Amino acid sequence: MRTGTLGRSGVSVTELGLGTGPLGNLFTAVPDEQATACVDTAWDSGVRYFDTAPHYGIGLAERRLGAALRQRPRAEFTLSTKVGRLLEPVAEVTGDDLANGFAVPATHRRVWDFSADGVRRSIEDSLTRLGLERIDIAYLHDPDDHGPQALAEAYPALEKLRAEGVLGAIGAGMNQSALLTRFVRETDVDVVLLAGRYTLLDQGGLADLLPEAQRRGTGVVIGGAFNSGLLADPRPGATFEYSPASAELLDRALRIKAVCERHGVPLRAAALRFPLDHPAVRSVLVGARSAAEAADAAAMTAHPVPAELWQDLRAEGLLG
Repeated sequence: MRTGTLGRSGVSVTELGLGTGPLGNLFTAVPDEQATACVDTAWDSGVRYFDTAPHYGIGLAERRLGAALRQRPRAEFTLSTKVGRLLEPVAEVTGDDLANGFAVPATHRRVWDFSADGVRRSIEDSLTRLGLERIDIAYLHDPDDHGPQALAEAYPALEKLRAEGVLGAIGAGMNQSALLTRFVRETDVDVVLLAGRYTLLDQGGLADLLPEAQRRGTGVVIGGAFNSGLLADPRPGATFEYSPASAELLDRALRIKAVCERHGVPLRAAALRFPLDHPAVRSVLVGARSAAEAADAAAMTAHPVPAELWQDLRAEGLLG
């Protein structure tokens, strides 16, 4: 599987990365053995980049990923997690975390913290949950409403941890491109994680972030290539950004699918290959909750996509 280096960091990622939101019991519970099989299958398929976050299942995804990777040679994989939400234990567990999207007991509450001390504590807590000796990449997680503090306090803390050798690469991740573009322009981040804004249905990141990242040599990781489901299986009831897709978006996705089928290419393969063809993009993260989904993501990433498919999409006004 093809790999790429993030900025000047020397940290490399495979073109397909495994996202572990689903392994934090996103929406529905995943048994431990199924989570382990998912990671194992991704590994057997050549994936060597694994992404997680404290937010995913109130730490469950980090614990499961660490357990699945702990027996692997540490030099052979790249691990990223995120900072910005600290997990504080609650005095009494009275319900679940489904209000935040995760089918786990609400044992902790999330506390936004983009202070320097919060960043260091978050890294220490993540290392404990992972049970690993180091984290390769740390992203500022969804600092949308905390931009000034993230830039003034959290980013310098990450930069210091990188200088100390605690982290190999640093960056920020969110589902908008404007603030990420500021990070690329105003800081020395190695990588940015852009979710849902550079896909077959939404190329918003092309207006600002991707050209700037390419100019500065900053690595880009793309999340949400399926826009939460519509580009994986466009049908009535399919979701776009975790809400039911509009009739207009569904029609557009179905038209894209029809063009793909004319070329003998699954829509999922085109959806994954499209962002990878941009010169600034180093990896696409795909969330999976089973071995079958992990295997499918690898197969779709490897599926050839002819240049004529993109030409036809542009000719039909389906791609900018």
